[in-house]
Amino acid sequence: MTDAPKPGFDTLQVHAGSAPDPATGARQTPIYQTTAFVFRDADHAAALFNLQEVGYIYSRLTNPTVAVLQERVATLEGGVGAVCCSSGHAAQIMALFPLMQPGKNIVASTRLYGGTVTQFSQTIKRFGWSAKFVDFDDLDAVKAAIDDDTRAVFCEAIANPGGYITDLDAISAISDDAGIPLIVDNTSATPYLCRPIEHGATLVVHSTTKYLTGNGTVTGGVVVDSGKFDWAANDKFPSLSKPEPAYHGLVFAETFGPMAFTFHGIAVGLRDLGMTMNPQAAHYTLMGIETLSLRMDRHVENAQRVAAWLETDPRVEYVTYAGLPSSPYYDRIAKICPKGAGALFTFAVKGGYEACVKLVDALELFSHVANLGDTRSLIIHSASTTHRQLSPEQQKAAGASPNVVRVSIGIEDADDLIADLDQALSKATG
Repeated sequence: MTDAPKPGFDTLQVHAGSAPDPATGARQTPIYQTTAFVFRDADHAAALFNLQEVGYIYSRLTNPTVAVLQERVATLEGGVGAVCCSSGHAAQIMALFPLMQPGKNIVASTRLYGGTVTQFSQTIKRFGWSAKFVDFDDLDAVKAAIDDDTRAVFCEAIANPGGYITDLDAISAISDDAGIPLIVDNTSATPYLCRPIEHGATLVVHSTTKYLTGNGTVTGGVVVDSGKFDWAANDKFPSLSKPEPAYHGLVFAETFGPMAFTFHGIAVGLRDLGMTMNPQAAHYTLMGIETLSLRMDRHVENAQRVAAWLETDPRVEYVTYAGLPSSPYYDRIAKICPKGAGALFTFAVKGGYEACVKLVDALELFSHVANLGDTRSLIIHSASTTHRQLSPEQQKAAGASPNVVRVSIGIEDADDLIADLDQALSKATG
């Protein structure tokens, strides 16, 4: 007897984690808009609270609509489990929470979303954590930055804003040698373009607000657990490898094995941090994921055309899209993102900061918003907005210099997008 073939991505993005509602037969996953769930009896309640039985208690912890989304994203990423939360920033804290203690640090790429740089360079200090920012193209520098107090390595698969592709295989080899997890933000790529777990990632985080939902309606985040890291291999991760006082000495790594991180994320992370995804947001994201591959193919096709046109325009200094043969990251596409380099990139406008501001104001079809991954094409001047909190040196390292704008190419007609950029560039640089 042979094993049944594994369903393809297009099938899983529609069906993974869901089934007709057993009570009503509803085919679409219902929105379980409820705070709490009735226990069968006192013993059932006790078993749930003791983590002896899996089920629903209270929607801060678990909810049937959110549970379907967690299973679907975990399946698409090739993980064993996932924890959904209220935003992409919440997902980053949820990913770090079981790993960190006061005095510990993470090694992070310099090429990150500006809000992430601020979260890691400023906000996490309040927990007693710190971050070391390193150019992840310099593998020796990454190795040198890791010390005895390092508890994670963090990067983006396709970096925001420049669209740079990280060599995940090389970075994961370094984190493996150090015995620490690699956390990869896969927001800009999605599991359709890149599956970081296949390249050695321990945890994958997403802002589900972006491409997974795809329609700019709700915020959300998710942490996907590969299930491949041995949390008990050393004493660096006591939250997972040592007795947990709040659960009568239960050891997550021992009790839940490959699912240890996922159970900790729900039973401790969501319980105490409360960064909960609401069921309506999960519903919108589930509907968005059903068309993920179709949208991403169009996003990539359009981005390729727009970037190629911009690169030849005399009003543009350079374009950072990795899908262009001129990009230093072009050779990484086949290995890391075989279905395309995504739809997020920057370009530098001749005329500098003032020309960028004029360009943004002159566009008609592109929307000027602080978001990415929408079906609509979006633009922002990162230096004055999303990366405004950073120093000029940090802005340059992140790919958000004052003469640069970031675009998230949507699924409209590419000719219309090019025409809009053409007229706006004329006004900005004329």
